[in-house]
Amino acid sequence: MSSRQAQELADEQGLDLVKIAPTAQPPVCKIMNYGKYKFEMNKREKENRKNQRVVNVKEVQLSPSIDTNDFNTKCRHAIKFLKGGDKVRVMVRFRGRELSHSQIGFTLLENFAEQCSEVGSVDKPAKLEGRNMVMFLSPLS
Repeated sequence: MSSRQAQELADEQGLDLVKIAPTAQPPVCKIMNYGKYKFEMNKREKENRKNQRVVNVKEVQLSPSIDTNDFNTKCRHAIKFLKGGDKVRVMVRFRGRELSHSQIGFTLLENFAEQCSEVGSVDKPAKLEGRNMVMFLSPLS
């Protein structure tokens, strides 16, 4: 029907004429209470936002010459972050000539992942990026 007829029909019922698909040929319209429709959409969006979980990325920095107790402390921090539902970015920073011994960083990150295996899994394995070696851990669901 023509848009004029549809508008008259909507006015008779005391409702609004709303374009559902304006790009369609011919455009698709619907007769409805627009205020109520908008209220329902806002209510649905609020409900979706409430159920949404924001995942943060926490960072733990290590060095290749880290001592055992420092390593265990960093592991405990990472486990706390993983239990909280956050992802953890573990980074080994190489300085000076330490870069020539990158296998130390790989073993360090493997040990770190093994320590955290109860609460997290390796999301992205260890990778050398410039002077840093990075690995991502994500919490177990």
